[in-house]
Amino acid sequence: MNLSTSPAPSHPLAPYGWDEGWAAEFAVHAERGLLPGRVVRVDRGQCDVVTGDGVVRADTAFVTPHDPLRVVCTGDWVAVDADGNPRYVRTYLPRRTSFVRSTSSKRSEGQILAANVDHAVVALSLAVELDLGRVERFLALAWESGAQPVVVLTKADLVTDPDTLAHLVEDVVKSAPGVPVLTASAMAGHGVGELAALLGRGTCVLLGASGAGKSTLANALVGEDVMDVRATRDMDGKGRHTTTTRNLLPLPGGGVLIDTPGLRGVGLWDAGHGVGQVFAEIQEFARDCRFHDCAHEREPGCAVLAAVEDGELPVRRLDSYRKLVRENQWIVAKSDARLRGDIRQDWKRKQAAGRAAARAKRTGEW
Repeated sequence: MNLSTSPAPSHPLAPYGWDEGWAAEFAVHAERGLLPGRVVRVDRGQCDVVTGDGVVRADTAFVTPHDPLRVVCTGDWVAVDADGNPRYVRTYLPRRTSFVRSTSSKRSEGQILAANVDHAVVALSLAVELDLGRVERFLALAWESGAQPVVVLTKADLVTDPDTLAHLVEDVVKSAPGVPVLTASAMAGHGVGELAALLGRGTCVLLGASGAGKSTLANALVGEDVMDVRATRDMDGKGRHTTTTRNLLPLPGGGVLIDTPGLRGVGLWDAGHGVGQVFAEIQEFARDCRFHDCAHEREPGCAVLAAVEDGELPVRRLDSYRKLVRENQWIVAKSDARLRGDIRQDWKRKQAAGRAAARAKRTGEW
């Protein structure tokens, strides 16, 4: 077994994911007399850290850089003072994975939601119409994080017709290549065991909009009511933000769950690889395009457009792909002036090529 993920069963933090790899990373901090721990909750410049001596409250003043992607977050493994009042987090260990989204601020900064996650569970409520574009957006971020995405269609008990349920699942499967798609009803106890078995003993983060049933699902996975649950509105299926912080919860079968507040906005953050993973079939079709930099708009010899015409690729999928690619390019370019210029020139060139192709088609010179 790989050293970085070999368990350390005798260590009191083993249930929280401590392994030989983390022990090796922490060795230099142990020499300074610091304690290892995992962050289970962060709020107002302080955090709760589970250590071998129990949960301690620690200040993060020494780990508050200007870069919002480098702040302490739930799921981090940290080096904390062995004693003192107050205690301080001195540093955190290099992250194996990190789930990052763009903030809703005009500065378009990245926001880290969870660290060192093995599975990113996207919860979608069947109480409302499925938004497949939102599914693809969540999955792009999940793939980019380095975690394995999983989609869970919650409140499955509300869809009483088996054929209708099967069609809903099929729609999501087509929008989530390479991703397990499960149905669950936490209230009825359906699907929870299958999800727990799939997640194994690693770390999973639970994501979704308010009203998606995340807190109910979290309670079912943990085996007790650890998260507050409120009814959703009948008119639109939306719920209030019952979860206001990100909480790391141990699971009875091993492993941990990070529950997150409902996400109103899910902006991409440098997720080019993730977008490619979500639209793997488009990437495959694109290999046969005449031009290697084909934008799949109006270019001659575009294999992606041919797949749409042949019915092999839904128009909705291509439209969603274009939207996420443009958004991701814009976010990346926000912090790179040279890239902004390159993208602007590339757009102008492609627009000119598209106009030329249209003229050639009209005049029969194709």
